[in-house]
Amino acid sequence: MSSTPDVAAGHAGMQDFGTGGASPAGGVGPAGGDRPRRTPDGRLTLLDIERPGNPDVFDQRVRDDAAQIIARYPAGQSRSALLPMLHLVQSEQGYVSPDGIAFCADVLGLTKAQVAAVATFYTMYKRQPTGEYLVSVCTNTLCGMLGGDEIYQTLSELLGVGMNQTAGSPAEPGSITLEHAECLAACDYAPVVTVNYEFFDNQTTESAVGLVEQLRSGNRPAPTRGAPLCSFKQISRQIAGFVDDRPEARTAPATGAPTEAGVTVAQQLGHRAPSYGPETSSAAEHAERAAASSERHAERAAANNTGARTGSSAHDEPLQTSGSDPSAGSPTGGQSERIEKGE
Repeated sequence: MSSTPDVAAGHAGMQDFGTGGASPAGGVGPAGGDRPRRTPDGRLTLLDIERPGNPDVFDQRVRDDAAQIIARYPAGQSRSALLPMLHLVQSEQGYVSPDGIAFCADVLGLTKAQVAAVATFYTMYKRQPTGEYLVSVCTNTLCGMLGGDEIYQTLSELLGVGMNQTAGSPAEPGSITLEHAECLAACDYAPVVTVNYEFFDNQTTESAVGLVEQLRSGNRPAPTRGAPLCSFKQISRQIAGFVDDRPEARTAPATGAPTEAGVTVAQQLGHRAPSYGPETSSAAEHAERAAASSERHAERAAANNTGARTGSSAHDEPLQTSGSDPSAGSPTGGQSERIEKGE
């Protein structure tokens, strides 16, 4: 592929979907050999949305799966199935390829541009072939301060790859794609690392190195929480909405002590959230609450029409000004008033 940018293509905002050339660090980089195409200002060239993708590479089995996904949505709303559809094609090829773009467009009746706009927006849709394992290191504020940045740097040096690059061939067992994540939603276990979106909590540089070494050697250590590890393609299929039928996946722990700490304290103190279920409230109590709520709503509506005060928080009340209340004005007058008087 030429290093000369295709200025005439003009496809803004979409990066190239490559088939993966070797990066200088030994990982997988964008298409076009060792040097991806770049624009004159140094940015990667953009995905050619008219690049011919072949939807026919996906067989009838995948089309049947796509039909199952589409059936989850109301008739005439098949375009709503695009997100899980992208995960489905990713589960087949290990990334969202031009063929995957064409397949989604063909099945859902969308343009390639519409599909590509979504595929390039969300980071879970990979634009290059991904390894057997996607190792994500949280480097957001709390994880970063507690060691996430050091963990990412250590793994990057160990694997010889950078962000979204792959150590080893994506087709081979033990291959690892490394990324840093802005947030993995597990601040109570910081710093955290996920492997194919399964959690490994309270990591250190040493434990993270040990984790990666096990993955590279063919082992699959048990996550701290969540189902046993599977491949990136397999987890992509699960995210597309197809159930993980492994028995051990259904009995795996979903939470840990830090997650449940607040509930435990509340139970010890005898606190409980109010319930409005039929098991704790009679029909009469429900009706009474509904009537009270309706009355409050009517009072607020009337106050909005008359300018009268309501019982809302003082923070929600309009500020008193010299225009609405002369006694609220400054004794010496405002700045504009003094200027008008020549003071």
